[in-house]
Amino acid sequence: MKLNQKQIQKQKLSPKQILLAKLIQLPIYRLEEAIENELEENPVLEIDNDATKTKQEKDRTDDKNDEDTDQLYDWEDIYSPGGNNNFKPVSTYDVSDTKSDIPQEDKKYFIDKLLDQIYKAGLNDEEIQIAEELIGDLDESGYLTTPVENIGYKLNVPIKAIQKILKIIQKMEPIGIAARDLQECLLLQISEKKEETYVTEILKNHFESFANHDYDKIMESMEISKSELQHAKDVINKLDPKPGYIDNEFSNHYILPDLIVTKEDGKFLIKHNDSHLPELKLSANYQKLLSKKNGLDKETAEYLKNKLNSASWFIESILQRRDTMIKVMNAIIEIQKDYFYGKAKNLKPMKLNDIAEKINMDISTVSRVTNGKYAQTPLGLFELKQLFTEGIQDSDGNYISRNKIMDKLREIIANENKRLPLNDKKIMQEMKKHGYNIARRTIAKYRNMLNIPNAKLRRGI
Repeated sequence: MKLNQKQIQKQKLSPKQILLAKLIQLPIYRLEEAIENELEENPVLEIDNDATKTKQEKDRTDDKNDEDTDQLYDWEDIYSPGGNNNFKPVSTYDVSDTKSDIPQEDKKYFIDKLLDQIYKAGLNDEEIQIAEELIGDLDESGYLTTPVENIGYKLNVPIKAIQKILKIIQKMEPIGIAARDLQECLLLQISEKKEETYVTEILKNHFESFANHDYDKIMESMEISKSELQHAKDVINKLDPKPGYIDNEFSNHYILPDLIVTKEDGKFLIKHNDSHLPELKLSANYQKLLSKKNGLDKETAEYLKNKLNSASWFIESILQRRDTMIKVMNAIIEIQKDYFYGKAKNLKPMKLNDIAEKINMDISTVSRVTNGKYAQTPLGLFELKQLFTEGIQDSDGNYISRNKIMDKLREIIANENKRLPLNDKKIMQEMKKHGYNIARRTIAKYRNMLNIPNAKLRRGI
């Protein structure tokens, strides 16, 4: 055996950077929980009652005079702890009284567990950014709903890099998370169990027969007995088909947006929706106690010093989160200005990297800001990542957004002969005639997203 020594360079995040990353990742309702927990755990951190009262009074005044105001981007005021935030927390959105296409609150508590594991996995900053994007694309059952090719395009990174991080996430708790389909989900779970190899083989090579209850075919093909098949059924039936769903709570149908976007005098004003959150400060008593050179033993002094640093980082991170989110939203509106001003029906193709370059910020930070955050705008309520669209290049090198492609797909199907509806291959050929060079499987994906059935089910009499 030969031992080799190799030196590698690996980027590590400091505790302060990890704290900021976690707070930026949190939507507004989870940020409130984080503040409450920090206040309980850190005696050096206190609520600044005067600043909180001043902010709320200013909020009520601004709300009352909202129609008369002509102030635009007062960045210093918006970013300050006593910022001009005129959105009241009572204005949450009950989806039972609104349109069905408005997204519901994204209460994926299992995401927090995954993120904690990610931050402890020794990944570099780029890998963490990929992991956060993958986790942000998980549905309520824990499945990865976005093709890795699309994520690679959005982040502008190789597909191999996405697949590498996906494999890491799939080994995390809960087991079976981030699978692309039910078969992969069950295989991930069975791989962690000490079971007979034929159980895995059924899932791997005879999954369709198993799903269709074609047990005779399985026994004949694999040459296993009925008792062995029954054992396999018992094992597989105990696996979890929805590994993310257990930790979810979808009974609450309210969305509390992080950002409020209003239009005044033809320009957009962005405000952070944190008027209901307390302003924080460092405890004057503990600072005074720590400043005394005598009277404290070494252990107590070290404890207070660590708590003071932690509290300072927390307050700074809260303010930086606010600043960053407004910068990102402002950049999104600038790039998508034709859409927000009503000059374009569809969004432009836009990647996370486009925003990162525009505001000179790391792409991983932009990824954290846009995952699971909502903005109330004059055009409706949006999850920020919904404003990032995929696209393809036409023959002239121009990018066509996914929304535009889906509109054309809808149009082609609406105009087809209902007695001889087009299958996905023929739709693909029709799309190419109009300059949309996309694969048949992409047609199928977009058709499913539009809730349009296949050709067989669309056939009329």
